[in-house]
Amino acid sequence: MGRHKSFVKDYMTKNVISVSPDTKTKEVINLMRESHHNSYPVVKDGKLVGMVTAFDIIAKEHCDLVEGIMTKKLVVANQDLSINDASRVMFRRGISRMPVVDEKGRLVGIITNTDMVRSHIERSTPNKVEYFKRTLEQLYGIHTTLRHLDVETDKLRPTQDRVYADELEGRAYELEKGLAEPAIVVKTGDRWILVDGHHRAVASAQRGYKTVDSYVIDLGKDIKLGMEKTADKAGIRTFDDIEIIDDDKHPLIALTESMQDQESKGDD
Repeated sequence: MGRHKSFVKDYMTKNVISVSPDTKTKEVINLMRESHHNSYPVVKDGKLVGMVTAFDIIAKEHCDLVEGIMTKKLVVANQDLSINDASRVMFRRGISRMPVVDEKGRLVGIITNTDMVRSHIERSTPNKVEYFKRTLEQLYGIHTTLRHLDVETDKLRPTQDRVYADELEGRAYELEKGLAEPAIVVKTGDRWILVDGHHRAVASAQRGYKTVDSYVIDLGKDIKLGMEKTADKAGIRTFDDIEIIDDDKHPLIALTESMQDQESKGDD
């Protein structure tokens, strides 16, 4: 399933029109009329320093130059951020366009809500459980069985090292209302490997649920899966080993202000 994962770099617009802090506000207005875009990244010496939008021009006190009205505190993404994570950040923060920068803060693209829609339309959509079941059978030359079971929560072996606080809240609500989708689990030997549904499973564990509704793919023999080996190396054995983070701590998301602060400290 991992090879179907989509990243920001796969869908972002790379040739981005930008302006500088010294660009005249009236030039930006003309640019908006000609291009039908209502926002532009602001770049200085090759680095992203802000964003100027139609709202900035209309709602803020007039200034002849972009520098006086641009928004400096931005949420920006690394191009290796997954589309799913980018979608969650943009939805949670109510933004429609997110600049994409490299390690040095240089603008490399823009990801928009339209790009998100396109990524979901283009993504292959076979039934996730059946697809993974067939993949395991082809990979290991075996015949598996699929069952819908309530798996004991403390028997599940996680394979993911982090979950997000906001998504945990959503899964907790779904659990309380009986709306949560089943997790996907692989039974190999006497082990129950959690493949998909870590937010649901962690939310269940936090709230003391004894079982997790699951689709269980039984291999019929003891095979050490690659994801289990990876979890071994990372020391992920129980839900207590999973880090719960919020979006501001995501390693591939940053705020431009914090980037600039770090740069100024480095110059001291």
